[in-house]
Amino acid sequence: MKLSELNALCDKQAYQEFEHCCVAPNWVEGMIKARPFISVNAVYSTAELLWSILKEDDYLAAFQGHPEIGDVSTLRAKFAATASKASHEQSGMSQASDTVLHQMMALNQAYKEKFGFIFIVCATGKSAEQMLAMIEQRIENDRDTELAIAANEQAKITRIRLENLL
Repeated sequence: MKLSELNALCDKQAYQEFEHCCVAPNWVEGMIKARPFISVNAVYSTAELLWSILKEDDYLAAFQGHPEIGDVSTLRAKFAATASKASHEQSGMSQASDTVLHQMMALNQAYKEKFGFIFIVCATGKSAEQMLAMIEQRIENDRDTELAIAANEQAKITRIRLENLL
């Protein structure tokens, strides 16, 4: 999509496009209100600024827009379903061994129980083994630290999705 096309969308259409990048309603509304953008870089900088002023509830809302790695029987299908919109996101997990999938399932469940939200990682370009190592390391964090890390990972994901949009 060209920047001019994004700027010309009605609010409902723009909401749908931005929601594909990040489902946090306050972020989406902020992006809609910021239009028209004068450049692609203005889109990115606005997205980052809006993200930086959001609160925990907004982060948690954004996290809910991601599939949970935890159901081994449907995990591969989940990645296939997101492939068309999310491009190469999470593709490393789609080639994971059953052992790695089972480890991810167990750790993701423990992570969710500990922190109250799913494990968020910008998975683009990461192998299943790298993501497994990340969750093993991050599950040792306290909740505030982990929320900040997850929010930063969400910001990376949003940026990649905005780049794909434009």
